[in-house]
Amino acid sequence: MPLCHSPTSAAVAAAASPIAARSGGLLRRSRPAPAVVRCKKVDSLRAINGSPPCIPVSDMSLLTPVTLPVFRDPSMRNDTRLRIFSGTANPSLSQEIASYLGLELGKINIKRFADGEIYVQLQESVRGCDVFLVQPTCPPANENLMELLIMIDACRRASAKNITAVIPYFGYARADRKSQGRESIAAKLVANMITEAGANRVLVCDLHSSQAMGYFDIPVDHVYGQPVILDYLASKTICSNDLVVVSPDVGGVARARAFAKKLSDAPLAIVDKRRHGHNVAEVMNLIGDVRGKVAVMMDDMIDTAGTIAKGAELLHQEGAREVYACCTHAVFSPPAIERLSSGLFQEVIITNTIPLKEEKTFPQLTILSVANLLGETIWRVHDDCSVGHEPYSSLDID
Repeated sequence: MPLCHSPTSAAVAAAASPIAARSGGLLRRSRPAPAVVRCKKVDSLRAINGSPPCIPVSDMSLLTPVTLPVFRDPSMRNDTRLRIFSGTANPSLSQEIASYLGLELGKINIKRFADGEIYVQLQESVRGCDVFLVQPTCPPANENLMELLIMIDACRRASAKNITAVIPYFGYARADRKSQGRESIAAKLVANMITEAGANRVLVCDLHSSQAMGYFDIPVDHVYGQPVILDYLASKTICSNDLVVVSPDVGGVARARAFAKKLSDAPLAIVDKRRHGHNVAEVMNLIGDVRGKVAVMMDDMIDTAGTIAKGAELLHQEGAREVYACCTHAVFSPPAIERLSSGLFQEVIITNTIPLKEEKTFPQLTILSVANLLGETIWRVHDDCSVGHEPYSSLDID
């Protein structure tokens, strides 16, 4: 079973609404719980990767844990204009986001006809409301994308005041440029479809490349999942002097450099690879020193795990003591599970932007939740607050 933490039912009931707390008949802001929510409930501590159960001690020399900031008196529970609806792609994440905001998910009927067509009907009024639709375009990408478009259209025809498409994982993001002649730029096409369907704003998490924000003709709020991973790494007893952050390819250097800067300005190493085809990679060289160090490989997504697995093999050959793999989006197309669970990695750390089936779990896997991050961002957008403060701003990626 993967390493997964979850609060008990009593804790969930106590923290069902970290945004609003009632005191003296008035609503006021209370500090959100900084704990990271995982995907599976665990009644008690269990052995992890063969080690006895223990409480991790934070190494403050490594990193100060990220905590969500506190804002004044949002009066969330009395604000009936804010509505959260979930598609069928990741309902568990949608429920976590709604719980963080102290709201119930909106009632919506989504079904498929015998011929595969999608039917969407809102079962409550959204006239004049600020509507947020949570739907990642994860596999099956085309099904989930079409469902999102129909949800947007239903809200537009129901006279919603503002419609925000919350897309934790933006499919087709890798098709963001023409690397060869006569190729399509599908990321731009999808952006146009979302805009034309009627969305007024888009909230995305960890785009494959930041320039994809320019494909939209509507405002885009881009948040990063790395602060959630940084917060988790802060709880691990790893000396900052032993760390090295590794970019699995040259294209991820900016992301890895920003990540290393947050890890007490850890040194950076780069895996140089030559790609011979889609989903096929070959490692050629390592730039940097990893001998005797704990290597943390950082990427925005893991698909077939070919790049990151071959990179881990090279790191072990170069003398790395341990290798950790971190990513925001766990696509995990075959044969990713076999590669990640082969013993190359001490731990594989991902987030729940994409739901993971039980058969895709393995002992080294740790799943972190981005619900608090997205929930806080949704509130800021709704309340016309800036989303440009840590941990929501970019990680100095340029």
